[in-house]
Amino acid sequence: MNVVNRWTDSGWAERYLADRGKIPHRLEAYASLVEMLPPKVERVLDLGTGDGCTLALVIENRPFARGFGLDFNPAMLHEARTTFADNDRVAIVEHDLDNALPTDLGQFDLIVSSFAIHHCVADRQRALYGEVFDLLTPGGVFANLEHVASATPKLHVAFLAALGIAEHDDDPSNKLVEPEVQLGWLRSIGFADVDCLWRWRELALLMGTRPTH
Repeated sequence: MNVVNRWTDSGWAERYLADRGKIPHRLEAYASLVEMLPPKVERVLDLGTGDGCTLALVIENRPFARGFGLDFNPAMLHEARTTFADNDRVAIVEHDLDNALPTDLGQFDLIVSSFAIHHCVADRQRALYGEVFDLLTPGGVFANLEHVASATPKLHVAFLAALGIAEHDDDPSNKLVEPEVQLGWLRSIGFADVDCLWRWRELALLMGTRPTH
């Protein structure tokens, strides 16, 4: 199977950064993520950090947290390192989410991701969720603001239209999985309090907590 991932191309990443402000309800999605942050965050890991937008939002709201952002795209890594150039509490690490998450960074009481994991194939997405569970401290929270699959092809085409995207311009990098399937993965791995806490069409906030015992 030929798996397409345009995110290896810095030009593709730069195009996204230029256009993301046009995504409907994007700020609402991030506001929901901030609302659900644990009251105390000491260590946070951001998967597919991009230019560091989500990680910066967490650090802004939990300023005593130490943050780590993972990405593999050169343009994104450059932007993220620029974003946090004056913040010695944040480290940006080159890592491809198609590979197992690094374990040498320690454990985290919060792991976040925004619109990144769906670029991995479905089997890798599920395996990654298991690795996230292992990297969380007991009581730690996983918050994934994700691009999910619509229930039907017709609804998917309607979502693209809402973004002003023609069907033939649909991004082949997207490997979308229904939110119900992903929530099932989280529960089967052992996450507690699993739920979809915000959604607009194909954008959804999926969350779970590693139990304390």
